[in-house]
Amino acid sequence: MAKPATQRSKLPSVGRLGLVEPSAPADLDRLGWNSEAHVELLWSLSRAPDADTALHTMVRLAEALDTGWDQLNRTLLTDRGLRGRLFGVLGSSLALGDHLVGHPENWRLLAGDVGLPAAEDLREMFVARADEASDTAEALQPLRKLYRDRLLVLAALDLAPTVENEPVLPFSTVGEHLSDLADAALAAALHLALKTAGADSPPRLAVIAMGKCGARELNYVSDVDVIFVVGEAAESDLRIATRVAGEMMRFAADAFFEVDAALRPEGKHGQLVRTLESHVAYYQRWAKTWEFQALMKARPAAGDAELGRAYVEALMPMVWTASEREDFVPEVQAMRRRVEELVPAEQRSREIKLGTGGLRDVEFAVQLLQLVHGRNDEALHVASTVGALAALGQRGYIGRDDAANLTASYEFLRLLEHRLQLQRLVRTHLLPDEDDDESLRWLARAAHVRPDGTRDALGVLREELKRQSLRVSRLHEKLFYQPLLESVGQPALSISEGMTQEAAERQLAALGYEGPQSALTHLAALTGTSARRGRVQQILLPTLLRWLSDTPDPDAGLLSYRRISDALSEQRWFLATLRDEGAVAKRLMQVLGTSAYVPELLMRAPEVIQSYADGPNGPKLLDVEPDAVARALVASAARYSDPQRAIAAARTLRRRELARIASADLLGMLEVTEVCGALTSVWVAVLQAALEAVIRANTGDRGPLARIAVIGMGRLGGGELGYGSDADVMFVCEPEAGVEESAAVKWSATIAEQVRTLLGTPSADPPLEVDANLRPEGRNGPLVRTLASYEAYYARYAQTWEVQALLRAHRVAGDLDLGERFLLAIDKIRYPPNGVSAEAVQEIRRIKARVDAERLPRGADPNTHTKLGRGGLTDIEWTVQLLQLRYAHEVPALHNTSTLESLNVIGAAELIAEGDVELLRQAWLTATRARNALVLVRGKPTDQLPGPGRQLNAVAVAAGWDTDDGGEFLDNYLRVTRRAKAVVKKVFGG
Repeated sequence: MAKPATQRSKLPSVGRLGLVEPSAPADLDRLGWNSEAHVELLWSLSRAPDADTALHTMVRLAEALDTGWDQLNRTLLTDRGLRGRLFGVLGSSLALGDHLVGHPENWRLLAGDVGLPAAEDLREMFVARADEASDTAEALQPLRKLYRDRLLVLAALDLAPTVENEPVLPFSTVGEHLSDLADAALAAALHLALKTAGADSPPRLAVIAMGKCGARELNYVSDVDVIFVVGEAAESDLRIATRVAGEMMRFAADAFFEVDAALRPEGKHGQLVRTLESHVAYYQRWAKTWEFQALMKARPAAGDAELGRAYVEALMPMVWTASEREDFVPEVQAMRRRVEELVPAEQRSREIKLGTGGLRDVEFAVQLLQLVHGRNDEALHVASTVGALAALGQRGYIGRDDAANLTASYEFLRLLEHRLQLQRLVRTHLLPDEDDDESLRWLARAAHVRPDGTRDALGVLREELKRQSLRVSRLHEKLFYQPLLESVGQPALSISEGMTQEAAERQLAALGYEGPQSALTHLAALTGTSARRGRVQQILLPTLLRWLSDTPDPDAGLLSYRRISDALSEQRWFLATLRDEGAVAKRLMQVLGTSAYVPELLMRAPEVIQSYADGPNGPKLLDVEPDAVARALVASAARYSDPQRAIAAARTLRRRELARIASADLLGMLEVTEVCGALTSVWVAVLQAALEAVIRANTGDRGPLARIAVIGMGRLGGGELGYGSDADVMFVCEPEAGVEESAAVKWSATIAEQVRTLLGTPSADPPLEVDANLRPEGRNGPLVRTLASYEAYYARYAQTWEVQALLRAHRVAGDLDLGERFLLAIDKIRYPPNGVSAEAVQEIRRIKARVDAERLPRGADPNTHTKLGRGGLTDIEWTVQLLQLRYAHEVPALHNTSTLESLNVIGAAELIAEGDVELLRQAWLTATRARNALVLVRGKPTDQLPGPGRQLNAVAVAAGWDTDDGGEFLDNYLRVTRRAKAVVKKVFGG
């Protein structure tokens, strides 16, 4: 019965108790908690993470107890520990609340002096309960209840609010007890499986715990990873052991938790049970790096203890030599990428386990350091993450403060993971949505997050989540690299005994550096400079080295970074930009660790580095119009009367533009067609600037003797230049009024020769070769002709290959009117009204066959030569040109110098099947990307793809491949070009 209002007024209000449900007053009345005697009890209830849920479950528990409620009610008034444990569980875990309501007398497990039984006692408890049953069906419910009862006790101790002399259970204790509980459950399940196997002599079977269970740091809800080992046995016994293992897994899944044996040799496709000898043979011959990494946590958990120990003793020596495997570094990098790709982008900020700055970052880093140094230091042979962190700190592989901070962050994130799982006893690692204040407030209270005076628990939790994630990310970088910096002579701030030179070299080698000694020399040089620069470098380098280690060639990247740092040592903006603009630093490392082409440009055009930053409209690298750059280049050169100075000015702007284009290309910001267009634009501008400068220098009082036009040929004429392309050109002139033709031609030839010579002068920049060999009569013909001379030659002497070359002729520089008239004059040659003759088509086919047979360089691989190889650029371009020669008189849109645009026309006109057109298009794009990537990686023109290895991996990255797996890139290249070659043969064979 409810108390009078005067007496109720002395009780705390439901609002002050944190009760917001409208049913709360009625629930309190139903329990009889409305007297002054219950004030202390009510305040205990208010400390529950969700007081409304705890109160509602107490009502259900009272109803389930019926006559036993009075005893619980009286005990709650006197047993302060029971109140804290019971309300903590009911306010945190709906699942355990349901379990308690289903078994109401179990409240007694939480009363009085509550402790955790020892591992052996747990095992005996579970096996004894299993022994009481005659079969698995009879054992299922008793064992399921026992397991939930033990979870209830552990969770109650873990969740109880902190009071004097009763601390929250340490994280390590919770993980160890959950693992002991799992061992006991596995032992019971195995006991039942052996009883039901029906064998005269049961097989010797050991259950090896892996993962978090093996490391004794298990979650409340987790799959338990295991491996089964059987003793020497006949084939029939192996079948029995496999049946026992399967039955054990099935029963454990019904009663306790999922048992996952996917970490066994060959994974889910491998045998469930193997002998010890079979395991050893597999790991010696076939195992991958991740399998040795998994074995670091292997521990006998149930079954034959002697066999389990023999398994661990046989395999552990292989674990600690895994870092010396040839494929260790690429496999580790691939593992890290796979983990990162598992998390959807929209969940990364909420994912405690796999998100950035999450649990896996800590675990992965710690395990990698253990693998690297564990062969030489047995103190690192520790299974648990927390224990390994402590060992790494004590032995000087990471700073002691860093180890302590990372441990604190790891335990905080694991605590949140535990609370999230306890709520419904489901496996989850996902934080509530940022906007879900109610769920986040519950999590804060369940995790014992306290207000700090200026913020409530919710505010404190939000800030702590940001702080911990950021701290893990930063320490993840320092973990690998700060001790390396200390090892090269910088003062250790947090450890008294730094990493040895040998250990530093091992660590760098494991992070992908093939020359660790040289890398340490670079680090010493970078951090050993003047006070300010050295300090800034020491702050930057842990992050920069991590980003470099993700690139195809971190050694070259670090060397390039050192050279650029030395060159810009007096430029304060450089280090300040890297420090303050994370995007700039990350992008710079990606470029330096991939390309030999760009670093040389950046040394002489360092201002481009500043454009790596993001602007209001995206990356500043893209805040440039190629046409505007071309106009600026020509205008800059026009300021000088001396041709050499004019061309030097043009080179400066070209250098900057090449660095910008190549950087944007490497960073995946430009399509290959945009790259080719921009490179063509800058080449045309250089030609225009050089031509104008030379004409100015050679013009007397009479003025120029002729007008000159530059006709682009090949890829220049098609607007499809690559990084390694020369400029194929022809020069055409026309005498000015009153000037004799011979004098005009001679003067024009002088101009053209000076342009070629000045542009071709060797320099530190990529070369500017002007190739005029496609002119009439080739090298033996005059360098410059008049328009009339060209018309006469082509009308009388043009060979088939010259007509084909004219298909890509386009005016690019000089007198545009003269250039336009040249194009009109040659149109009747390259696009004759009735098409080219059948004999000419046959001649093109004959020449193509000869090119295929004779032009490939000695030693080149015909399958992977991007220009002349199977399905390469020459194949695609000749195929397009053959179709132009045959059909341009019928399809005017084929009067086009671009290969890609002509392919679009060919498809639209249905000259060949659209599917074939697409195969040719993909092959051209693939080969062009690969050819450009070769120059970016090697720093010089080349057409031959390298074999498997670091350089091919770099080419894959530079070509925009999703990963640095050169093998996948090469397989794709071979597949695309092979299909294109079939189309080429079809067109040329018709």
